[in-house]
Amino acid sequence: MPPKKKYSRQQIVETAFKLAKDNGFENLTARKVADELGSSVAPIYVSFDDIKDLKRAVAHKAFNISREMSKEEVTGDRFLDIGIASLRFAKQYSKLFQELVLKKNDYMEDYDQELGDGIIEEMSDDSKLSDFTDEELRMILLKMRIFQLGLSVMVANDILPEDFDEETQIELLASMGTDVIIGTRINEEEK
Repeated sequence: MPPKKKYSRQQIVETAFKLAKDNGFENLTARKVADELGSSVAPIYVSFDDIKDLKRAVAHKAFNISREMSKEEVTGDRFLDIGIASLRFAKQYSKLFQELVLKKNDYMEDYDQELGDGIIEEMSDDSKLSDFTDEELRMILLKMRIFQLGLSVMVANDILPEDFDEETQIELLASMGTDVIIGTRINEEEK
């Protein structure tokens, strides 16, 4: 009998990620991953406690991809680039985006915690935003996340008008960011 193939944790996550990218988390099973690897389920359960543990690893891989995309300098405006990364992730990984963002799950709490803490600090260092309090920055971030999420959902579901290309999406995102910042300044002046 030939020796059984061994698979690293990373190989298993890569295979599971590919399946989740195409079919979503709900359809991800140890059996499907094993079949894709050409093995029994044993290597999966050697590396992971259970299927939830594997799904969490796949979600973290998706978050790492999203983080890397958000580091790409597209416009030179750090916060606009983060929004652009969300739009691109939603388009390229639409099934994962839909399941991670539109369905209640345990994975997003980790991501939201990491994201929120770092971005407020970055925002306070930005010269265009340095005069805002942390509370105002949190509200600006929340408003932009709400808008960006709605736009990303439309991208992921391919429901924007045909002529609404990525350049137009970026222009809209930038315009909304400016509007939110100006609106926050006006609200502060009126207090």
